[in-house]
Amino acid sequence: MNMIEKILARASGRKAVAAGEVVVANVDCLLLHDLSGYLTGRVFEKEVRRPMRYPERVVMIFDHHFCPPSEEGARVLEENRAFARRHGIHLFDCGNGNTHHVGVQNGFIRPGTVVVGSDSHTPIHGTLGCFATGLGNDSHAGTVMPFGKAWFKIPETIQVRVSGRHKPGVTPRDAALWLTATIGEGGAIYKALEFAGPYIEGLNFWDRWLFPMIVVDLGAKCGYIEPDEKTLTFVHGVTDKPFETVRGDPDRKFEAVWEWDVSALEPQVACPPTVGNVKPVGAVAGAPIQWAELGGHGGGRLEDFRLAAQILKGRRVHRDTRFNLVPSSRAVFTQAAREGLVEMLHGAGATWFPPSTGSNQAYNMGAMTANEAMISTHARNFPGRNGSPEAKMYLASALSVAAAAVAGSIADPRQYL
Repeated sequence: MNMIEKILARASGRKAVAAGEVVVANVDCLLLHDLSGYLTGRVFEKEVRRPMRYPERVVMIFDHHFCPPSEEGARVLEENRAFARRHGIHLFDCGNGNTHHVGVQNGFIRPGTVVVGSDSHTPIHGTLGCFATGLGNDSHAGTVMPFGKAWFKIPETIQVRVSGRHKPGVTPRDAALWLTATIGEGGAIYKALEFAGPYIEGLNFWDRWLFPMIVVDLGAKCGYIEPDEKTLTFVHGVTDKPFETVRGDPDRKFEAVWEWDVSALEPQVACPPTVGNVKPVGAVAGAPIQWAELGGHGGGRLEDFRLAAQILKGRRVHRDTRFNLVPSSRAVFTQAAREGLVEMLHGAGATWFPPSTGSNQAYNMGAMTANEAMISTHARNFPGRNGSPEAKMYLASALSVAAAAVAGSIADPRQYL
């Protein structure tokens, strides 16, 4: 069996499972953000009306309404706080960071476990060697909260093997964007994608993070990287809770093996209207940019601020562009301050925001008019996601985002390195 099959077999009390079978599995962690938590909580209390079986496994993070702009938004958080107190679940209030980074950095996600969440990018936690996937709010309220369980159909698994070494100025985010376009949106419907190969093995933990992040837009059920020493070192650094590492059998079978080499890759940009519309940066260079942002589930990492500093050193943000910096967690902001990145980037004209999900869906920031465009490290760029449906949203690496902030338009970051 492969890793996902082993995890789901153990979680459902079976010795073995095979693709296509349906299992009812124990859930080790439920991740909710403020919006989904509000919806789930109402259904759980008004419709399900049972005790919460394992409140210690439920985590709610306020990352969308991180500073409510309206009384309505404030009431959502008020009700969420009361819900958390009534049921004894873990609550991370405004300013702690975005859902996935907070969950990981506080030790709630561990190898070999079953993780579910309301956010569609929950498969990102497969980076730690667990089975992680998104479920609907009613599933959380109806099965996970009262019983600690959820049902799953075992997916077929495809191995995505990546090799090669980047050219200077090209980053793992460029490779992840390129893979999204190459595999295609909907190109892996209900599959499990195992990311492997010498390229993946050579990445640090937070760069590996960028690959399971893309699987939901490929239509996959989950994505994962088999845990190795890098994974275990990271996990032991954030938690002392016990876990059992799970790896696939050496002779495990895959539905298919897809292989790519990223050595020739150029910096990539995902252009409107979807994440799969990816082009080399040269094809869109010169497009005006009014907003640039490092943040979101794929950004706001310490690595992103370090990359931006390479571009901004000795330079300033363009007068027609606003450059938003949104740490993924308080831990990231603390380390950025220690390294002098906070002062350096602030001095270059960028603006720091509270640790959160940033302008994601413009709940607190980042709304644009029809005439504006943003380039960011966010995970999605659908029309209307940040204000007007006619506004343009581009996705790129931290290097390319910082280069655009300096140029006032999309630019090849290699000219600034």
